[in-house]
Amino acid sequence: MASKSCPPFKKFKFLLGLFLLLVIKLGSAQLSSTFYATTCPQALSTIKSAVDSAVSNEARMGASLLRLHFHDCFVNGCDGSVLLDDTANTKGEKTAVPNNSSLRGFEVIDTIKSQIESLCPGVVSCADIVAVAARDSVVALGGPSWTVLLGRRDSTSASLSAANSNIPAPTLNLSGLISAFSNKGFTAKEMVALSGSHTIGQARCTTFQTRIYNETNIDSSFAASLRGKCPSTGGDNNLSPLDTTSPTSFDNAYFKNLQSQKGLLHSDQQLFSGGSTDAQVNAYSSNLRSFTTDFANAMVKMGNLSPLTGTSGQIRTNCRKTN
Repeated sequence: MASKSCPPFKKFKFLLGLFLLLVIKLGSAQLSSTFYATTCPQALSTIKSAVDSAVSNEARMGASLLRLHFHDCFVNGCDGSVLLDDTANTKGEKTAVPNNSSLRGFEVIDTIKSQIESLCPGVVSCADIVAVAARDSVVALGGPSWTVLLGRRDSTSASLSAANSNIPAPTLNLSGLISAFSNKGFTAKEMVALSGSHTIGQARCTTFQTRIYNETNIDSSFAASLRGKCPSTGGDNNLSPLDTTSPTSFDNAYFKNLQSQKGLLHSDQQLFSGGSTDAQVNAYSSNLRSFTTDFANAMVKMGNLSPLTGTSGQIRTNCRKTN
């Protein structure tokens, strides 16, 4: 019996499928956990030592370095653009509303970059340093680890307007939070997991002033204690911990606080306010392992947002300016 030949359309679909699979594989292969294994084998240990030292000196720095990575990735991808200083001709992202007077950790990144440049000049990008420093910060404060994929290159420009529009504001309602993260490819569940980064770090009075004076879905004694540090006018830069229970431990206390109406920011309490994410907050509150696993996976996904690879961008010598 003669063998049946594959119809042309089926053959085309098969070849198209193979092509798409190859494209996906090539795309995912652009970043690699072993990217510096031969070109700068001491890179990861150098970053870890510097982060451990910085967090040991000031626990808050761990949260600051994690936030730096988030604010980098949400603005045109994880490309180190957030590190660029303003120049005579261009405005960087440091003076954007979400960053101005609050984004920190630049000096730690400078120190790491200087150390790595002396070991292997022109090899390790600032964007990769920020990504690894975020992971090492979480670990230093007792949180989960994850494999950071490497090979990002640094942007040659920054965008003040994108920083102002893409970074979720602390005033957002639940629908706005879901949209802001959905715009970057995250599910509502991943948004809740990433919000759990507020288990560490501090916020300025200006970001929660309205909540503690005007909102009703807040524990009254919690609000009263905050008013002592945050007057109704002024005191913009006075700090309070995002997690009132264990502000320097990466745990699931943040979610337990939300259940008690002790979310510091309006956007925090929105995750547990009778809406679609209440169940996820309950789940993470009762299961630390579930939270840390989902958080780590979401961080890997965030680190993969629109990286510059291959010959795009550059490897900056100084993270604050283009070469």
